[in-house]
Amino acid sequence: MNVVESGLLSLIHLAVLVVTVYALVDCARRPAAAFVAHGKQTKQIWVAILGVALVVSLTLGFLSFLGTIAVVAAIVYLVDVKPAVSGSGHW
Repeated sequence: MNVVESGLLSLIHLAVLVVTVYALVDCARRPAAAFVAHGKQTKQIWVAILGVALVVSLTLGFLSFLGTIAVVAAIVYLVDVKPAVSGSGHW
């Protein structure tokens, strides 16, 4: 692997970590009642999912099968759950 490929993969990995941490912190800040009120999984479940996603991203990276699932979980939170529980229809 050359320097450019290595640098690009490192940059993508960093972006995945930032997105996952952002999703986890945002989820932790939301009121638990908002999740149930909007028909989403409970806050505890989402915090657990995103916490596991962060650990998987840190240990296995995003190129593994579980890493891909972790990235998808963070994206699902950000595009589906976050807008619903934040009260606004957008980011």
